[in-house]
Amino acid sequence: MSQTKTRKYRVVSMRFKTVVTIILAALILSAIIVTISYNVYSSTMDAHYKTLSSNLAKTAASQLDAEDLLRYYNAVKEIGVYDDERYHNDAAYRADYDQKADAIKDEDYKAMLKYLFDIKDSNGITYLYVQKLEGDSCTYIMDADRTEDQCQLGTTHSVSGPTKETKNPEYGIPAFITNDTYGWLCTSMEPVYDRDHNPVALVGVDISMDEIMEDRAEYLRTVILFMAIAVAVLIVVILLGLAQILIKPINMLTDATRSFVQDRSGEQKGESAISRLNIRTGDEVETLCDSVKQMEQDINSYITNLTAVTAEKERIGAELNVATQIQADMLPRIFPAFPDREEFDIYATMTPAKEVGGDFYDFFLIDENHIGLVMADVSGKGVPAALFMVIAKTLIKNHALNGESPAEILHNVNEQLCEGNEADLFVTVWLAVIDISTGKGIAANAGHEHPALRRADGQYELIVYRHSPAVATMQGMRFKEHEFELHPGDSLFVYTDGVPEANDINYTLFGADRMLEALNRDPSASPQDLLKNVRDGIDEFVGTADQFDDITMLAFSYFGPQKKDHADELTLDATVENLDTVLSFIDERLEQCRCDPKVQMQIDVSVEELFVNIAHYAYAPEGGSATIRFEHLQDPNRAVITLIDSGKAYDPLAKPDPDLSLSAEERPIGGLGIYMVKKSVDSIHYERRGEQNVLTFVKNLA
Repeated sequence: MSQTKTRKYRVVSMRFKTVVTIILAALILSAIIVTISYNVYSSTMDAHYKTLSSNLAKTAASQLDAEDLLRYYNAVKEIGVYDDERYHNDAAYRADYDQKADAIKDEDYKAMLKYLFDIKDSNGITYLYVQKLEGDSCTYIMDADRTEDQCQLGTTHSVSGPTKETKNPEYGIPAFITNDTYGWLCTSMEPVYDRDHNPVALVGVDISMDEIMEDRAEYLRTVILFMAIAVAVLIVVILLGLAQILIKPINMLTDATRSFVQDRSGEQKGESAISRLNIRTGDEVETLCDSVKQMEQDINSYITNLTAVTAEKERIGAELNVATQIQADMLPRIFPAFPDREEFDIYATMTPAKEVGGDFYDFFLIDENHIGLVMADVSGKGVPAALFMVIAKTLIKNHALNGESPAEILHNVNEQLCEGNEADLFVTVWLAVIDISTGKGIAANAGHEHPALRRADGQYELIVYRHSPAVATMQGMRFKEHEFELHPGDSLFVYTDGVPEANDINYTLFGADRMLEALNRDPSASPQDLLKNVRDGIDEFVGTADQFDDITMLAFSYFGPQKKDHADELTLDATVENLDTVLSFIDERLEQCRCDPKVQMQIDVSVEELFVNIAHYAYAPEGGSATIRFEHLQDPNRAVITLIDSGKAYDPLAKPDPDLSLSAEERPIGGLGIYMVKKSVDSIHYERRGEQNVLTFVKNLA
């Protein structure tokens, strides 16, 4: 009777302790999860909106003209001191003030305000404005607000909060979140700098966070409710199942192991930790321990073998994961890759067939005007190919940054890779260096796939030509290179053999024709969408078949020289009598750009030579007009001057340069003027555009 009571008490005690422990652990874990989840969610959303508001403010500030803003500010201050109370309560004062303030708003002001409205509308901004700080007050210069609450030019308010607390607020106010009469707002203020990098005004961006705060509260309620239900279910399951899941199986296991021990024979081999255990708990655990001691030898042997196998498998898996990450980090993966460059767009992807692959792509700016494009495929698969890929990619980029031509780069890389290449690995490479300012490029193809090219408003077509052998196949090889030219609107697509050689379950290849068909589904698509279209075409064709080879693609769209900061045109009769007018037009704009006098003289000589040629030969003997276009690029500081006529087709650059080693009597007549123009400018380009001759030259003004 006494033993029975003791056992019942012991079982109840074990159940009670287990249930209490699990309940407390569940409650503590639930509280931790709720707290961490809510804090992470809140901080993530706050950081996102702060970054968003700051970036939008910087974007708006970068496009505003500091001198114009300062001019509007000075002009509105000449009206007189702004009285906010009279402005809102005195209709006559308000009408008079609005009339004077509106008179200041010229076309440039309206253009900048429209730009602010465009940014605000396209990015979901609640309030977007431009202010000028004056001690403890601020004056509105622009307010992109369509409501009646729009602040008029010159509206003055006192500053408070972070604006007042920030040291040197004229250099920008870090993003902050407030809750006032306007609701929850995330605010950031970024400065507009003048040419001397002095802050002139602040661009403020307010983004409403009311919905985020509601979502945050709803998120907290949902998490708490979910965790409460989970804890309640866990408690019920434990209470209902403890007897069946824990206590009864332990008693059954105790009886079974006791029988197993009584029937078992054999000697122990060595003493282990389990053999040394001396448990005296007075319950079923003690009996279970006694039984486990007898089975310990076989279990230990099994666990030892299993642990060794598992550890080796995990080690290999961990190393492959690290290798995969290293390889992925070697490739440019942040897009847009060059957000500040408007001349081109680029996008690339690499999907390895195994954990790691041998394909790689690369793109990098060699200098301000040249970009290098690389698409390559190392023979073989797996880790060896990946290691070879890392070496090849590094060597190619290093030589390219040294200013070598594509053929020189491949030759030098070939010599280095051939040294100690006992694995006989090789790499096919397509390499190009493109002048971004002109679209002219030089490419070398070492055994790689032929690129696909699309001219503006056209279709993608393969550019098939004879290429050189692969890199690292033999020392001493020389590689061929060829010139090409991209025009604005042209696009380039390069890839590895994993694209055309992708196969379905019947081992039918995807092929170049299907690849071109996928490219031409939407030939004008952006590089990112273009690669997605090709990948969708491959996936649709392959179906359930396993990926056999690495699939790597790169698309490059060329838009031409970057967006011009300023452009003017002059159209007049192409006569020698109008030469002075043309030169005055050019000189006036060069002086506005603070052009170096020596550079101005070189530009004048070049324009004079080209305009006189048009006047003498373009329309002879009838006559016609000519257009002179002046475009100023601020970064870098250079001028782009274009002369356009509708005369007979004539490329003055096609004429061979005169041989200056000959005497004047021995040299053929003509060509010296164009030769002087070539030597005076940084670059010059001719094209026949429809029925027009278009000659453009570029000259640095510094």
